[in-house]
Amino acid sequence: MEAFDGIAEGEKISLLGNEPFWGAKIADGTLTWSTPDNIDGETVPITRFSGNNGLGFSGEVSGEVIQVAVTPGECNDGMSDRTYPFTATITLGDRQLEGCGYTDKQSFDGPENP
Repeated sequence: MEAFDGIAEGEKISLLGNEPFWGAKIADGTLTWSTPDNIDGETVPITRFSGNNGLGFSGEVSGEVIQVAVTPGECNDGMSDRTYPFTATITLGDRQLEGCGYTDKQSFDGPENP
């Protein structure tokens, strides 16, 4: 089985979730993790790997291991009228967070500013 190639190496990936709110931007070998308590976010180096059904990233944010899984599939954040092309699962320390994602080449459907 071939590794997932649905997101090119140079694409910038944006991920978001709510309850609790969080955001992640992945570009050029780094991840910027943001929350309402840290709007500007923390930028850390990450490792990218392709699995059978999506991409994975791993690194460390504020001393906690972060693992990110991005998989293709229609996703709605529940807060806007947007539909995203990817789902995101984040493990940060002992917490698991769910969200949606898009890239600079594979955008969401719906309003730009909901």
